Amino acid sequence: MELSGIFSALTTPFGTDGSVSLADLKHNIQHYNHTGLAGYVVMGSTGESVLVSKAEWESVLLAVKEAASRDKKLIAGTGAESTAETIERTKRAAQIGYDAALVKTPFYYKPMYKPEVYIAHYRRVADASPIPVLLYSVPQFTGVALEVTEVVKLTEHPTIIGIKESSGNVLRVAEMIAAVSPDFQVLVGSAATVYPSIMVGARGAILALASALPEKCVELYELIRKGQHERARELHTVILRASKLVVSESGIPGVKYVMDQRGYRGGLPRLPLLPLHDEQKKRLNAFLEALEPAAMRA
Repeated sequence: MELSGIFSALTTPFGTDGSVSLADLKHNIQHYNHTGLAGYVVMGSTGESVLVSKAEWESVLLAVKEAASRDKKLIAGTGAESTAETIERTKRAAQIGYDAALVKTPFYYKPMYKPEVYIAHYRRVADASPIPVLLYSVPQFTGVALEVTEVVKLTEHPTIIGIKESSGNVLRVAEMIAAVSPDFQVLVGSAATVYPSIMVGARGAILALASALPEKCVELYELIRKGQHERARELHTVILRASKLVVSESGIPGVKYVMDQRGYRGGLPRLPLLPLHDEQKKRLNAFLEALEPAAMRA
């Protein structure tokens, strides 16, 4: 399965009563369908997956599957703390019709999680999975990272086809790409590193920023793909600032706020995450006012 391009790490809209708003989710998907996004990652970190129930998780997967156009690849976040739960969710995603599963590292018992633990976990999940598996290393949230040596061992499994590497460390990405086979697909999870990561061999990216600014993220990828590096570097500077202001400093509430300003339905985050305060909104509004001419100059 080819996973090149830009994938949106979808947000999960919540209604005023705090429940999942499937209508708002479908509204967003219908708009994303008209962009150059390669597909959607559902119930990953940006989707507030750790804050929803299993029933809500399934309802979101079903809604996205129903609304997504057929040319968009669908990847479901299925990672859980237990191997058994991860397998169950992966099988359910396959039944719904998802193309691949994104499986984050378990992390709660991290002092006990030696390399052999992760290797055994992922191999068991892959053995049971009806669909291809993407490893997911996101140390800023889990506190643990898949090391290059572990990833190399896991590439031996035919069902494990790639990794979302979200450390934001381009050197780490480069070392991983150099160590794995050319068929193994490395995607990055940091918008700030898209340009250098693709230049060292990453296939694409799964980005929270692509939920708020999908057109700009896709444009950057296309400029790189076409070899228009001067324009790509100029746009990368814009993306770098957007990533810092919207994602790094404001988090999921920031992504959702920018979505609201641009015609999508972001809404509020789910508690314990808090909405932005007025000063944060002012900074994002000022950036958005300057974004369009800056992007057009690129």
